Amino acid sequence: MTMLSLVERERYLRQIPLLGETGQERLRDAAVLVAGAGGLGSVCAQMCACAGFGKIRIVDNDVVERHNLNRQVLYAARDHGLFKVDVAARRLRENNPWLSVEPVRETITRESIGGLVCGIDVIIDGMDNYDARYILDDAAFGEGIPLVHGAVNGFYGQVSSIIPGETPCLHCIVPHPPPPGDVPILGVTVGTVGSIQVAEAIKLVTGLGKPMAGRMLLWDGLMGEAEVIPVARDPSCTRCNGRGVAP
Repeated sequence: MTMLSLVERERYLRQIPLLGETGQERLRDAAVLVAGAGGLGSVCAQMCACAGFGKIRIVDNDVVERHNLNRQVLYAARDHGLFKVDVAARRLRENNPWLSVEPVRETITRESIGGLVCGIDVIIDGMDNYDARYILDDAAFGEGIPLVHGAVNGFYGQVSSIIPGETPCLHCIVPHPPPPGDVPILGVTVGTVGSIQVAEAIKLVTGLGKPMAGRMLLWDGLMGEAEVIPVARDPSCTRCNGRGVAP
């Protein structure tokens, strides 16, 4: 691990007292997969770039549409019709020219996920459906990579850190997902939940603090309240049983 440069020390002057130089170096040397470049994904990618993650692989196959602009903070009206990952990569590099950004125009499937998680240290869930989230979960457990789950609906959101071998998997935590379909979303909700997800990723990479592992944070923006609840393994889950995760 090489020491921080003078430019890096200046850029991260206000957070090095929190993370330490070693923690900042660990972020610089870490690669994060941001799965999805929509509301959560764009917030998470932006916060990862600001925090100093060294590499961001951002995956999405959609283009920017006008109805995205209330919550997808990396895009502007002039980007209409452009691929989200291409615009996102440009904006992230503008924010942090020392960042390695790998935009991937691809849909996350069981066939594509293996290559997408290769060389990754932490996965951030920015998806909008549970079929894709379960694919991320399977890959995380298969490769032993922490997954930071996040989901939003209107004023409400949830976050949990899933660590293979230590915590229940996403299938255990959310065995019966809501039906697919468009849900109402506020920009402030994805901003809150996405920022918490990146805080979790920072803790997982640096070893600081206590991740939301074996727990789930439930955010109620309408009431301005947050609740943290324990999450448990499904005793019939062969994935968790095979890794010796405690119930």
